[in-house]
Amino acid sequence: MFCIDEELKKLPASPGVYLMHDEQDDIIYVGKAINLRNRVRQYFQSSRLRTAKIEQMVSKIVRFEYIITDSEVEALILECNLIKEHHPKYNTMLMDDKGYPFIKVTVNEEFPRIVFSRNMKKDKAKYFGPYTSATAVKDTIELLTKIYKLRTCNRSLPKDIGKGRPCLNYQIKKCNAPCMGYESTEEYKKKIGEVIEFLNGNYGNVIKMLEEKMYLASEKMEFEEAAIYRDLINSVKAISNKQKITKDDSVDRDIIAYAMEGNDAVVQVFFIRNGKVLGREHFHLELAPHDLGKDVLTNFIKQYYGGSPFIPKELLVQEEIDDKDIIEKWLTAKRGQKVIVLQPKKGEKEKLVELASKNARIVLEQDKDRLKSEERRTKGAVKEIVELLGIDYSKRIESYDISNINGFESVGSMVVYEDGKPKKSDYRKFKIKGVTGPDDYASMREVLTRRFKHGLSELENINNNSDIEKYGKFTRFPDLIFMDGGKGQVNIALQVLDELGLNIPVCGMVKDEHHRTRGLFYNNKEIIISKSGEGFRLLTRIQDEVHRFAITYHRELRSKKQIHSILDDIEGIGESRRKALMREFKSLDAIKNASVEELKKVPSMNESVAQKVYEFFH
Repeated sequence: MFCIDEELKKLPASPGVYLMHDEQDDIIYVGKAINLRNRVRQYFQSSRLRTAKIEQMVSKIVRFEYIITDSEVEALILECNLIKEHHPKYNTMLMDDKGYPFIKVTVNEEFPRIVFSRNMKKDKAKYFGPYTSATAVKDTIELLTKIYKLRTCNRSLPKDIGKGRPCLNYQIKKCNAPCMGYESTEEYKKKIGEVIEFLNGNYGNVIKMLEEKMYLASEKMEFEEAAIYRDLINSVKAISNKQKITKDDSVDRDIIAYAMEGNDAVVQVFFIRNGKVLGREHFHLELAPHDLGKDVLTNFIKQYYGGSPFIPKELLVQEEIDDKDIIEKWLTAKRGQKVIVLQPKKGEKEKLVELASKNARIVLEQDKDRLKSEERRTKGAVKEIVELLGIDYSKRIESYDISNINGFESVGSMVVYEDGKPKKSDYRKFKIKGVTGPDDYASMREVLTRRFKHGLSELENINNNSDIEKYGKFTRFPDLIFMDGGKGQVNIALQVLDELGLNIPVCGMVKDEHHRTRGLFYNNKEIIISKSGEGFRLLTRIQDEVHRFAITYHRELRSKKQIHSILDDIEGIGESRRKALMREFKSLDAIKNASVEELKKVPSMNESVAQKVYEFFH
């Protein structure tokens, strides 16, 4: 039995993170402290200074646990990770999970490339961004590749110079083929230097260079080529016009402001790089009870920049945030240079924050109805289903199906929904290994046994929360399981769970004679769901999705079997020799009728393999 008063006495006076649990043992709040003893005790001392949010949360706490860290910065990082992992009810949650694109110049290579990237890695390449439009990034990369005729291949240069032949890009004059030694390292790197200038916002030199080439082509009466340069100039000007100058300095900064109403909030961010507004983006947050404006900003900064690969030099915020000093230390450590968080009081910076705030309010008003509708069709739908079943709210639902044709290439599928939304990163496919023939029950037993044994095995390897990502996603068990079928499939699932010592509710998704969703089979009885409700629509979506995922995987495996060639069954014949034989003889009949001498003449063939091919058909 957990005694809060006794456990409070054991708290260390160390920095760390604390986790509050309710009577269902769910984590309802995660916080950090420079002194765990003082901070956690405050929750359980009567005080007029406690907010309504804290009062409500404390009334639900049954036990707490804590993790000691070496510093408050480490505690902040761990707090961010745990909030992201557990989604506690009383922590403000960032609902968006967006990754922003970068332009990557691989200056660590002898002949650099310009590539699209969603991540900023420590690989000695140069990164520009983040940008808010993936389309704009791709257009810019395509434009620079055209202007400077840069390589787009993945060849390892200079090691592979002269090997093979130049690709199509060389033939259509889109690349100068450094892979063949037709362009020197010095010439190529000079062009890369100009590309980097362009990406830093210096468009003038590029426009001047293109204009010179356009006029020269015109003088030579090469009007088609001149038109190409004219179009490139217009593309460069279009990109440069999108960049609005905001200040004379070149500081990277983000402008952050919010608007809130009820349980919803929107944070608007303006991204300023090298003194220019690259774009803006908004983020929806789900508020905890009684959250204030500073809570919105503080939690947004911790959650967003905890997962962002790029940290600007300045964050301009609408209000003073909590833990400002420690957040600045954390961001400084991530950036590797000093980062400041500032609430501007006057001047241009204050106007930018005000503009961001107005934009946040507009987005919140526009999206209010859409968010309510989305809430009804996701969390609301889950709530309808669990109330019908008489169980607690199920955050994570897993659904399973089997697909085969007369037992050929049997496969299983697992789809995952969290809060009524598909979580495709957690989907899993299973190729049935231990079942012969069309036995769906045995196949489902194998799938479920493998899934949950894998999860239990992973859990044994986990020593602390930070290890969860290392050991994969099978550690996250569902709160509810949907089987694509009725009583038989449900019983198979219950048997597997019982054998493994797991207690998870299992439902069958029952179909009518027209193969349409009819209702649920739960606790040995069929439950009819109203077809006009969101719960029924969610159930139909899950059933269609798990079936689609299984069928797609099954078709994929069947296609691989169908393109299997009889030549693959001959010892010594791999993909390259098979292709060489087909290029030479054009048909399987021609190969069958060829002599050993004729077979030997095929590139990459020798007498031994030619003899095996001949003997195979004779």
